[in-house]
Amino acid sequence: MTTLREAPPAAARPRPPSGPDGVDRPARGPVRTAATYVALAVVTALVLVPFGWMVSSSLKRDNEVLTIPIEWIPDELRWSNFVDIWQRIPLLTYLGNSAFLAVTITLLQVLSGSFAAYGFAKVRFPGRDALFVAYIATIAVPWQAYMVPQYIMMQRAELTDTYWSIILLQAFGAFGVFLMRQYYMSIPDDLCEAARIDGLSEYGIYWRIMLPLSRPALASLALLTFVNTWNDYMGPFIYLTSNELWTVQLGLRSFVGQYEAEYAMIMAGAVLSVLPILVIFLLGQRYFIRGIATSGLKG
Repeated sequence: MTTLREAPPAAARPRPPSGPDGVDRPARGPVRTAATYVALAVVTALVLVPFGWMVSSSLKRDNEVLTIPIEWIPDELRWSNFVDIWQRIPLLTYLGNSAFLAVTITLLQVLSGSFAAYGFAKVRFPGRDALFVAYIATIAVPWQAYMVPQYIMMQRAELTDTYWSIILLQAFGAFGVFLMRQYYMSIPDDLCEAARIDGLSEYGIYWRIMLPLSRPALASLALLTFVNTWNDYMGPFIYLTSNELWTVQLGLRSFVGQYEAEYAMIMAGAVLSVLPILVIFLLGQRYFIRGIATSGLKG
């Protein structure tokens, strides 16, 4: 005579693995997991192809850069390109100018974006949501639409050919406010209310509570702003005319002549200009991924 076995208690039953957001996910089969990794490997390879071509081109002669089919590993590796570029242009000055603008604008955007986002997320005042929507709507306006009025303003203020023109125009950004507000919305309002009851001012809540809790979002905003400012070409090209104020993007343009371009030198300079961004991203990628993933939890 067969007897029915009692089902194990719920606590002893195996549970499917949960995702990073705490939601239970069904277990994946080995075929699906392998296909996922293969797809990710293919996408990663496609993303790295331009970078690999840039590194390969920096070790060639000018007439070998654009050859077809592409010679990924040249017969003669010209490491001298990375030495010659320092002698051809003041690369250290250009890198220093780019670093100064990138660090300054990043600090200002993080400060202004996080402060404005706190007001839109945790402070109640009439017309708050409408003002936020109107401010965020400026992201949809292309920069070319107000490029000329901005230049006229800077010219009349006698700020052209100075770093102030670029810093003042880029110290505030609607995207930074949007990113930080989305993160602040995931922080319970009860925390701010308890701080107000304890006598903490709005500035104190922002500085002592909100900023320490929003480090991943701050790191994400800082990294995005730094990369965008470092790679900016049109802003310095329009406002900076003195050679000693040029950024590395403008400095590399000096290798483009009227009839030909020194492609190998351009690629060598591009590799050197990418290295600071690569180092910063590798150091902050953990906070960057966490900040992007958690900034959309609540709207």
